[in-house]
Amino acid sequence: MKFPPLLLGSLLAIPNLVSAWLPEGKIRGVNLGGLFVVEPWMMQDEWNAMGCGGQPSEFDCVLKLGQSAANTAFQAHWNRWITQADITEIKSLNLNTIRIPLGYWIYEDLVYADSEHFPQGAFQYLEEVCKWAKDSGLYIIIDLHGAPGAQQKYQPFTGQNSPNAGFYVDWQYERAYRWLEWMTNIIHTNENFANAGTIQLVNEPLQDGNTQGSMIQQYYPTAFSRIRAVESRLGVPAARKLHIQMMNEKWGSGNPNANIPDLTNAFYDDHHYVKWTPGVTVSRDGYMRHSCTDSRSGNWPVITGEWSVSVADNAEWNSEFALDRPDAVEWYRKWWAAQFLSYEKIDGWVYWTWKIDWIGGRNDWRWGYKQGVEAGVIPRNPLDAYSWNACAGFA
Repeated sequence: MKFPPLLLGSLLAIPNLVSAWLPEGKIRGVNLGGLFVVEPWMMQDEWNAMGCGGQPSEFDCVLKLGQSAANTAFQAHWNRWITQADITEIKSLNLNTIRIPLGYWIYEDLVYADSEHFPQGAFQYLEEVCKWAKDSGLYIIIDLHGAPGAQQKYQPFTGQNSPNAGFYVDWQYERAYRWLEWMTNIIHTNENFANAGTIQLVNEPLQDGNTQGSMIQQYYPTAFSRIRAVESRLGVPAARKLHIQMMNEKWGSGNPNANIPDLTNAFYDDHHYVKWTPGVTVSRDGYMRHSCTDSRSGNWPVITGEWSVSVADNAEWNSEFALDRPDAVEWYRKWWAAQFLSYEKIDGWVYWTWKIDWIGGRNDWRWGYKQGVEAGVIPRNPLDAYSWNACAGFA
């Protein structure tokens, strides 16, 4: 639901209120990627500074360093990767939302100490970031980004370089339900989380029929009901219940609504990276034409929770897309605006990601919103793009 401005203001004035509000107008935000789930590919200097160089995931780095040394390394990372200055800058860029990717291991009771290796002590840093966001007036989406057992194989965003996607079994689902219950309770009882209005059940599950059955028939409906049961036990009124976010049907993991009897405050996420979209011609013209004419479909209300201006890996050194071309900033600025206009047609967008370190030995501002602003690709006020006529000749 979306409250009108006056009602929204009165709701937020109630002490310790956590309401199921969405930002007025559109969600416009950034992911805090690399903070609590490190993806080495986009932060190579940082990863090396942590002593994790050459390791493919957090699990592998902790195993290499040992628990105590890893805790020290990761705590230093959490302390510097996103600071209060970052949150202040995000707000100053006329954004209203942050999406915080989390691994299940931040709830340390869920970790099997004899076989799972993850850094410890992250929760206090999460609490601090959420307090900064609350004080700045930023909306917060809490995202279960790394699921128990890994929802995809060989993906560092799951926190491990697992050869199997082991999430899709009853006992791993149970660990995820416990994580969601734990986080729901925190959001409703810890005032530092007062601006967290959405919780995402799992990031980017597999897109194949082997997993869709249990995801749609079991995981989504049970997770939905377990969150609502916590809110019921806490006596949370309807106006304060969380939005529960699932991947949109367009993602390719089936229709998440199929077995959920009450979809009140259901919310959807559609990740759209043009670089990986089948059928798009890999050229400047092809990318612009796709972004200017593509339609968002599937479940509603929906946001594009991840996107960027990165290009297809096999075109990385194509002269059309080279970052050192004299017109590179001008063209990427236009393509950024074309995507922005597309995602403004739905309930909004969250860019991947706020900041990057070094990618392929260079400052690749196509992935970092902060770096994109500094390069002149992204405007300080995203709404400026409405006046650029970026899609003239393509729509």
